[in-house]
Amino acid sequence: MRKRNVLVAQSGGPTAAINATLAGVVEQAVISGKVGKVYGAKYGIKGVLADDLIDISEILQETHAMLRLIHTPSSALGSCRHKLKSAEDDPDTYKTIFDTFARYDIGYFVYIGGNDSMDTVHKLSEYAIKQGIDVAIMGAPKTIDNDLYGMDHSPGFGSAARYIATTFAEIWCDAKVYDTPAVTIVETMGRHVGWLCASSALARKVGAAPQLIYLPEVPFDDNKFLEDVEEQLSLSPSLVIAISEGIRRADGKFVNEDAGNAKVDAFGHKHMGGACRVLENLINNHMECKVRCIDFSLMQRCAAHLASPVDLAEAKALGAMSLARALEGVSGEVSVLTRVSDNPYRVEYSTVHATTIANREKAIPREWINARGNFVTEDLIRYVEPLLGVPFTRESCSDHLCLY
Repeated sequence: MRKRNVLVAQSGGPTAAINATLAGVVEQAVISGKVGKVYGAKYGIKGVLADDLIDISEILQETHAMLRLIHTPSSALGSCRHKLKSAEDDPDTYKTIFDTFARYDIGYFVYIGGNDSMDTVHKLSEYAIKQGIDVAIMGAPKTIDNDLYGMDHSPGFGSAARYIATTFAEIWCDAKVYDTPAVTIVETMGRHVGWLCASSALARKVGAAPQLIYLPEVPFDDNKFLEDVEEQLSLSPSLVIAISEGIRRADGKFVNEDAGNAKVDAFGHKHMGGACRVLENLINNHMECKVRCIDFSLMQRCAAHLASPVDLAEAKALGAMSLARALEGVSGEVSVLTRVSDNPYRVEYSTVHATTIANREKAIPREWINARGNFVTEDLIRYVEPLLGVPFTRESCSDHLCLY
């Protein structure tokens, strides 16, 4: 029986675990015995369109190379944010993609990405079915935002959450050294959902910060924010605030739009960042205290030194499952995981149709946010903690954290 080839590509924002998913695809291809070569497309679907494919079969069959890949952050194959139009509106693009598949004898395509990337999986699989083309197309999930429907959590989130929780604990060690009023505002990623920002609450297990958390799920109110700041400063001169980049006011406008950030990407998403500066100015205009801003920016998605072992293992398993299902002839689906128990932590793997995930976002349940909308509940902390891969306690944290 002829062994057809595998193509794998990565899309969207990088994570500390996305290469573990790539490793899972490659390893599954090798152990299955059903595959010829494994190709990687550089820069996501753009690499397929540009015929920019590389043979990664030989490179990654060496054990140490595979281990290095698993523990290397960001997208080894490169990434993109490229939205496919419908086949009816842009037939030439689809012809180019499937001509490339035919040229390299691709029988299986695994696309690693988030909710926008799963739209690509759906469109390509539907086109293949309609045209009678024998290519199985599967998605493998990733996103630090943890906003994917149809699964308990997303690969990449656990590592980013561990970085955020650890760094907030470290920031508190610095913030509390003075007895004069000072506010530190820390901005995390999260355009429409606040899972990353909410994970900062785990730092309260080893310190007092953050005292306030603001998420996109609850409308932001300037006056309530200033009241919260005043109340917290009356309790302690050192205040650390966690905010998501996507916090928005009741009219739906992002706070960062005050800074004139109106650009959008290929999917129509507004460019984020700068919300902490807006809040810094708000405090400076109404209060007498020192204020500083910290934007975690790219570090939360590439901090491999704090990658969660649970996250890496799950990411690898999801990549392997995506290809395993493709080899069974399944197409147009995405590998997912379901949490079976918290203690002991255990998940099960399955697949769902790509439309379950494509172009949708999973928000934090409102009941996991306090009534005031300025912190999270214990339910959220219990949900996040197993994903960090280590218990987040004074005993388990490294010695350099403020444990006295």
